[in-house]
Amino acid sequence: MPSSLEGRTVAFLVAPEGIEQVELTEPWQAVADAGGSPVLLSTEAGEVQAFNHLDKADTFPVDHVVADVDVDQFDGLVLPGGVANPDALRMDEAAVDFTRAFVASGKPVAAICHAPWTLVEADCVRDRRLTSWPSLQTDIRNAGGEWVDEEVVVDGNLLTSRKPDDLPAFNRELTTLLGG
Repeated sequence: MPSSLEGRTVAFLVAPEGIEQVELTEPWQAVADAGGSPVLLSTEAGEVQAFNHLDKADTFPVDHVVADVDVDQFDGLVLPGGVANPDALRMDEAAVDFTRAFVASGKPVAAICHAPWTLVEADCVRDRRLTSWPSLQTDIRNAGGEWVDEEVVVDGNLLTSRKPDDLPAFNRELTTLLGG
């Protein structure tokens, strides 16, 4: 029986370091298990360094530099968290432009934990309902979004969750949104 994500290509956008590993690997595996093709994008070529909280974890090879790709190449976008990762992404013009274009395309965009910082920088949370790690709630409200403390929130094409503990719900909603 064909999978719900067969033929779908999903971009995972991360900075060169500071990614919370489980927030990259578990959604990546959920996409792959559902038959989709995950692709790792970053702001630089080479490898990215993931972390388990503050401790270095594994490295992962970058498939493409975000400045060299187009939204039309992908069916969905996942923004993993970690504190340093989205903080670096929101300072990269190509990453912010790509995120903004992706949200505007109407295709699914999923962000977990601190990743909504990139959405804030791209001005994509105004009049949207979302969740995140609690420390981002003021940033989200100041950017015109409605912050809620819920395990997972879907608002149109935007999916958000608060933390690694929410990954089962995040992954369930991610594969549902991408399969729709």
